[in-house]
Amino acid sequence: MVMAMLTAMITNLAITTMNIDQLQLLQLLQLTSPSLPIGGFSWSQGTETAIEQGWLQGEADYARWLEGIIGSAFVNQEWPLLRKLQQAWQMQDLEQVRYWNQYALALRETKELHLEDTQMGAALLRLMRDLDYARAALWSEPGTSYLTAFAMAATEKKIPLDAAAIGLAWSWLENQIAAALKTFPMGQTAGQRIFHHIAPLLPDLLQQSMTVQDEDIGCSLPGVVLASMQHERQYSRLFRS
Repeated sequence: MVMAMLTAMITNLAITTMNIDQLQLLQLLQLTSPSLPIGGFSWSQGTETAIEQGWLQGEADYARWLEGIIGSAFVNQEWPLLRKLQQAWQMQDLEQVRYWNQYALALRETKELHLEDTQMGAALLRLMRDLDYARAALWSEPGTSYLTAFAMAATEKKIPLDAAAIGLAWSWLENQIAAALKTFPMGQTAGQRIFHHIAPLLPDLLQQSMTVQDEDIGCSLPGVVLASMQHERQYSRLFRS
């Protein structure tokens, strides 16, 4: 069901902004699948602590939490960084890739968020090497942001930026909603309602992100940062820290 929703989102976006062929769509679905062996399912990005502390009381609270992250972090940080990294990979400008990779890592504000980013980046890079992605052989940096590896994979398969950006957001939403379902007394249908509420917002938010200038890339989400910091020392937890 969720795969069908992602396909519909990309198809609707493609009508006005891009062309993506069937093979590219399949490759994007593979890259953003929850079954991709990179460990995204094992991190909650502070969600577990926010629920434990009572900051989030149910479906409506969680929908607002996710909408706030998408509207701030993705618009001002994740999508603009993906754009810069994908452009650098397209030109095979490794100096620019290194610059934006370090920029992305510098914006991970807690040890936990930094560890998640680099471990998922390393896992995706290993997978791409196993799949013989040519650009993966060019990269030997010790710390790789997940965004850098994701942009590399999207570039390798010639996935348009808009489609890659929507796929990135969908993959994040899928993991976050799954984390909440494991922690909240909230059912699968509630998770689908949250996704159904947020999905139509993504195309306009993506367009906003295209206007963010290089010097303005980056933002801070204090609530997420505090939740992540507290999660590092939470007594009992389901997710990695």
